[in-house]
Amino acid sequence: MAAQHTESPDGVAGDAVDPDMSEVVGSHDLLLVTLDTLRYDVAVELAAAGRIPHLARHLPGGVWEERHAPGSFTYASHQAIFAGFLPTPAAPGPHPRLFAARFAGSETTAERTFVFDAPDLVSALAREGYRTVCIGGVGFFNRQAPLGSVLPGLFQEAHWEPEFGVASPTSFEAQVARAEQVVRELPDSQRLFLFVNVSALHQPNWFHRPGATREAGDSRATHAAALEYVDAHIGRLFAAASSRRRAFAIVCSDHGTAYGDDGYTGHRLGHESVWTVPYAHFFLEPGATAR
Repeated sequence: MAAQHTESPDGVAGDAVDPDMSEVVGSHDLLLVTLDTLRYDVAVELAAAGRIPHLARHLPGGVWEERHAPGSFTYASHQAIFAGFLPTPAAPGPHPRLFAARFAGSETTAERTFVFDAPDLVSALAREGYRTVCIGGVGFFNRQAPLGSVLPGLFQEAHWEPEFGVASPTSFEAQVARAEQVVRELPDSQRLFLFVNVSALHQPNWFHRPGATREAGDSRATHAAALEYVDAHIGRLFAAASSRRRAFAIVCSDHGTAYGDDGYTGHRLGHESVWTVPYAHFFLEPGATAR
């Protein structure tokens, strides 16, 4: 297996072998954060430039892992992720998975994989005694129509408000505040699987860059500014997730998006800017600060 990373006692990422997820599940709280629509190239550039320090301190060597998205838009990608198909390393495989449903003939289920007998990871973790909580962001999590109820319907508890959505300039702050409330209200003994779909990077994102205008619209630069905005507040989310015990965190994009690349705009299309995504997983030590 490829080398991954864990946390040193001060909470900073360090190199280590892939975790044994059959041991992690049941002993750790779990945090899954999808940075909806985040482009790999933008994530890499900002990490290298020191513009996302709170995220970068958890990345091995301060860099993102390059992976391929399991879908080209939110609904398809999250259906795959919740079935155990996280973004795939961008290199020849097979690549052992962290989570996998028991399935005859699977070539990516390995000794360290958490194997479950359920149709999806969310219900599998519920069977393991986890409280499963979704804090939605984009429209596929807003529960305002049947389609927007499918993904959050997998969870025992699902939260969405307009303040969490794509049109809110303070969406991530509102999502983090709700996550803190969820953790605060749980009994200490209750294991938690917390999923947060971060909407801030999705269009519209022009309002995250000073001087940008609605008329000029979104751009690669406003997308980058949105990631800086998320980074400014994600330390609070990490602190909440690890406030009761050691937590295992996965932070990744579900797909990228095009800003005029080769004439393409948006996603749900087969372009490199859409299929290539940043990924990281790491441990968060108990009592991590909100730095």
